Amino acid sequence: MGKTLYQKVWDAHTVGTLSDGRTQLFIGTHLIHEVTSPQAFGMIRDLGLSVKYPQRTFATIDHIVPTENQDQPADPLAADMIDAIRKNCDDFGVTYFDLKSGKQGIVHVVGPEQGITQPGSTIACGDSHTATHGAFGAIAFGIGTTQVRDVLATQTMAMEQLKVRRIEVNGTLRPGVYAKDVTLHIIRLLGAKGGIGYAYEYAGDTFDRFTMEERMTVCNMAIEGGARCGYVNPDETTFEFLKGRPYSPTGSEWDQAVERWKSFASDEDAPYDDVVKINAEDIEPTVTWGISPDHGISISENIPDPAGVTDSVEKTTIEEALEYMKLPAGTPIKGIPIDVAFIGSCTNGRLSDFREAAKYLKGRRVKEGIKAIAVPGSQITAVQCENEGIDKIFSEAGFEWRAAGCSMCLAMNPDKLIGDQICASSSNRNFKGRQGSPIGRTVLMSPVMVAAAAVEGSIADARETFEVTSDSNVA
Repeated sequence: MGKTLYQKVWDAHTVGTLSDGRTQLFIGTHLIHEVTSPQAFGMIRDLGLSVKYPQRTFATIDHIVPTENQDQPADPLAADMIDAIRKNCDDFGVTYFDLKSGKQGIVHVVGPEQGITQPGSTIACGDSHTATHGAFGAIAFGIGTTQVRDVLATQTMAMEQLKVRRIEVNGTLRPGVYAKDVTLHIIRLLGAKGGIGYAYEYAGDTFDRFTMEERMTVCNMAIEGGARCGYVNPDETTFEFLKGRPYSPTGSEWDQAVERWKSFASDEDAPYDDVVKINAEDIEPTVTWGISPDHGISISENIPDPAGVTDSVEKTTIEEALEYMKLPAGTPIKGIPIDVAFIGSCTNGRLSDFREAAKYLKGRRVKEGIKAIAVPGSQITAVQCENEGIDKIFSEAGFEWRAAGCSMCLAMNPDKLIGDQICASSSNRNFKGRQGSPIGRTVLMSPVMVAAAAVEGSIADARETFEVTSDSNVA
């Protein structure tokens, strides 16, 4: 009987079995940022330990860094965090992509673009969206601060093995439907808790045709579906993306690496704990209406009405969400006014995201009164966009073109909603208060849908706003 990629990677990185039954797993690559690492470094200092394999750890700043006036954050806590990660990396010999390196950015954008993220590896980071790296055929976990300490000190962590659910999406996406719609559709279908105890293997001919950036968008939100990680089997698309990257193998080592990477792909006869099959043609542009990523509907649907729901728990959930979101039950989601439009984040802050939105924004204007910001996921992404004139298209349309960072995705920086503003966002979470204001409201959607909402001043169907007819869906 064959094995899944998950099982192969798990077996290859197993150090031993602990007395409580958990596996001690070797972590091939450790990514850190300024928020969850200071306490971890403090703990290993207190214990008199060093970083076990500093060459396997890479650091950047993203969460608290301002996207304006980056040289000196106004928030003293942010400044302290930046000073701390710089000092910790210097003291322990860890590679640090700082603001002056030209390589800084969101950790889940920086890893892939540097070629640090590679197939067949285990990757850990003190951030829940580490699942992004699974797009390369890696097993990537978000971990807590004490586990960050463990990985720094031992390059291992203790885990229980997961079940594996294969999610097959087959067919051709309709014009105006993107990878973000695919992942929101999956989460809507399986639920925000549906993946608890699972690793998600994303497969099918739709994923076979996806670019690496599209695969990253879907894997990024595996955690939003309750899964601990999500991955796509490595293939020629993966290898082509990695070829020539700064940390990718070169020369004869490249050929050897590719052969090794291929061997980690799931076998045809691999067993799965569950299999879900989805037709790509059934997926429409999808947006959220509530306070959980599984509160999703297609742009053509109405906001749920609790009056027609018989299940008491579901009814209460809908009522709570609608009360917070201040949305009218049973009415179309399309046309709900917005205050803010945000394109960025580790979900949709890459070059292809901005390219696709710019294609439709060119020659158009953000509606008066709407605050619109575009935040590249990395300094390299920003330069790529600027070289193509994408930044000018956004600026001329009325977007503020910002510097690299997490920005308004989680508002641990100056980019925050005010009061009960409602934001059309390309980010990954729509929890209460997620974007900085305790009563701020978030509606998740693809970058092109955010662009349409910015132009219309309301939640809109980008297919109508931009007369989308192309099959080139890459965001």
